[in-house]
Amino acid sequence: MTMQNDGQAIVFTDGACLGNPGPGGYAAVVTIAGQEQIIVGRDPSTTNNKMEMTAAIKALEAVPHSTSIIIHSDSQYVIKGAT
Repeated sequence: MTMQNDGQAIVFTDGACLGNPGPGGYAAVVTIAGQEQIIVGRDPSTTNNKMEMTAAIKALEAVPHSTSIIIHSDSQYVIKGAT
């Protein structure tokens, strides 16, 4: 099963932290035309929502302008913020 359309970016994001605030991290997987890019980062003192949003922002920054994007997130904060 392929989720990729030519020229379209498919993005999966997630973020988490231990405590709130506490140390945390984020990740995103960006796939464009079969090419996959993994983006990761961390913060020594953050919140869960900040990491969820940072994952989405970093993924969007990695996609070339004018490329259509489908972004998947389990964060209601990200989903409701984007819609």
